[in-house]
Amino acid sequence: MTIHLETQSDLEEAIHTLIKRDPRLKAVFEIAGMPALRRREPGFAGLAHIVCGQQLSTASAAAIWGRLSAAFDPFDHDAVRRARTDRLGRLGLSAAKIKTLKHLARELGAQRLNLDVLAEEDADAAHHTLIALPGIGPWTADVYLLFCLGHGDAWPAGDLAVQEAIKIGLGLPARPTEKQMAPLAEPWRPLRGAAAHLWWSYYRAVKKREGVLPA
Repeated sequence: MTIHLETQSDLEEAIHTLIKRDPRLKAVFEIAGMPALRRREPGFAGLAHIVCGQQLSTASAAAIWGRLSAAFDPFDHDAVRRARTDRLGRLGLSAAKIKTLKHLARELGAQRLNLDVLAEEDADAAHHTLIALPGIGPWTADVYLLFCLGHGDAWPAGDLAVQEAIKIGLGLPARPTEKQMAPLAEPWRPLRGAAAHLWWSYYRAVKKREGVLPA
């Protein structure tokens, strides 16, 4: 059964379960404190928001998203599908991101893609469904599953902040690779998403800077 992190109490219950299951996380929790649940809008708008922010500073991403969401009311896949490419470009989107959003809009419009059902799928299966889409990489897929769908077992194996936090928190000799992150997280199934929230909170505590999307 898929576990969802819909509320702060859901996350807190999951964190306490993880600490009981894996005693190594007790010391991590003592430094990190209880993480706050981060949620964003689901559906096309939520995924588009993440795509817009790929490989950009927080300020640049926020500015582009502000212009984009203001230009289309409502902001949905039909509006983007119909929009002229040059108009999207003037709003600040790169050619690659326009191509990604246009493809998503067409797939949703043709009902070949249903983003909502991913919340109920196995996390790894949902991840692979998303990364099969052009322009959607592992980081974007995992952030969408975690923050937009509240998927309790989504695991951002490629996130550098989570990798660095695990290296420090578990006393590893080097930062684990994306491939090494999968076996490291096995003890935390089916609550790997809650574990990710804990590791981001730990990263913030030890590095004194954010390692996750702003709320």
